[in-house]
Amino acid sequence: MRVFCSNPVHMKIHLLKIFCIAIFIFLFSYHLQAQNEAVRRIDSVMQIANQRGIFNGNVLVAQKGEIIYQGSFGYADASRTKKLSPDLRFDVGSITKEFNGVGIMILQEQGKLKLDDAVSKYLPSLPAWAQKVKIKHLINYTSGLPNLSGTSDETDHVIMDKLATLKELKFEPGTAYIYCHYNVYLQMRIIEKISGMSYAAFVSKYILGPCKMTHSLIDAPFDGQGIAMAFDNDYQPTAYAQGMSGWVRLPVTDLYLWTQCLQSYRVISKASFRELAVNFPGGESSLGTTSFENDELVWHQHQGSNSNYEAVLYSNVKDDVTVILMTNKQDFKVHGIKSAILSILKNEPFTIPKKSVYLDIREKVLRDFDNGIAYYLDLKANHQDAYDFSFELGDLVNTGKYLLRRDRLDEAIRLFQLAALINGKATDLSYAYELTGEAYLKKGSKPMAAIYYQKASLTDKGNKNAAAILETLQK
Repeated sequence: MRVFCSNPVHMKIHLLKIFCIAIFIFLFSYHLQAQNEAVRRIDSVMQIANQRGIFNGNVLVAQKGEIIYQGSFGYADASRTKKLSPDLRFDVGSITKEFNGVGIMILQEQGKLKLDDAVSKYLPSLPAWAQKVKIKHLINYTSGLPNLSGTSDETDHVIMDKLATLKELKFEPGTAYIYCHYNVYLQMRIIEKISGMSYAAFVSKYILGPCKMTHSLIDAPFDGQGIAMAFDNDYQPTAYAQGMSGWVRLPVTDLYLWTQCLQSYRVISKASFRELAVNFPGGESSLGTTSFENDELVWHQHQGSNSNYEAVLYSNVKDDVTVILMTNKQDFKVHGIKSAILSILKNEPFTIPKKSVYLDIREKVLRDFDNGIAYYLDLKANHQDAYDFSFELGDLVNTGKYLLRRDRLDEAIRLFQLAALINGKATDLSYAYELTGEAYLKKGSKPMAAIYYQKASLTDKGNKNAAAILETLQK
């Protein structure tokens, strides 16, 4: 007869394994339950946002490299007969400039250009100012190129003709910031000149292909298949106003692939990314806005809008979280919705945005200024339950900018002055004064412009843009 005895050491190891497995299962179940609860709350936010009329579009949320939530809300066009689907492409406005910026850095890594090269080296037919403007000025909007049109409906040929006859820059390159699409246009022409390829072919070969963005197209026609068509709050179709070529149109999943490709340094190096992210104080870089700690990327955010399209991408590398929102009915609430989603993921309190004051008053003010202002005052007095007045100063400034872009200069000035009466941060008040100066400058009144640029500089010592333009006016 044989007697078997358990080895006490083996038994302890066995029990420890069982304990560890049990702990793992518990933690995994807890994590899964917490994630499911977060997804449920995100979906609730998106449903309410759609019901409130502040979001019509597609959304994607990723955490730790996994898409945890994706949804489509609302309609694919103004007819309200076709629902949105995840595969539809959207115009993403200024986010597109990331592709031309990365294209420039690719050429620098190939040794075919340097950021300190003058624009005239590659486009010698341009006037003398092109000898002072360097490529680095184009990618961070400090070239001094003015906005020569109140809107952005100029075609490529019109833009080149305007640049060919431009006599002088608005300021010395590198000293101030103007967000102007001519900078993007020149980057695209330089890419074509150096590569010998069309801009679309270059981006497809060196960016879209390597990033596996197989559903993205450049300048995809709006009458073609697979495009979400833009419309306004009254469900009227919005004509696409952008005349310049080179716009990348893509579905939400491809924009997510882009953030992962870019931030893992697969198309350009970490050093090139860091160089491309340099911005003038208070202004954007070609990558929108970024934050670094010890030279490591913490987060990357970019918002873009164009003809009632709007998109925002936010990627926090440190937390490994990405949120992307794309809409074909611009409601100016993508940032607020994004913030609510991020709060949910952190298990923090959140609020769902209300309707935009700016969006509801801008067309009314454009049609009839006095009636538009009366409408705004009525909203303020009687409808704060439905409308968001948390950044009233900003709404008025944005409405003034809307008029300024359409050369309604006197009315824009009145709006900026009305905005400046509202108690707000020094930076926001300074910006209102700066835009007032810009409006007077467009009117040809340099003395009045100088007064407001000076007010902007005194209100916010960090407003280097206003200070630089003031210095130019005082010469």
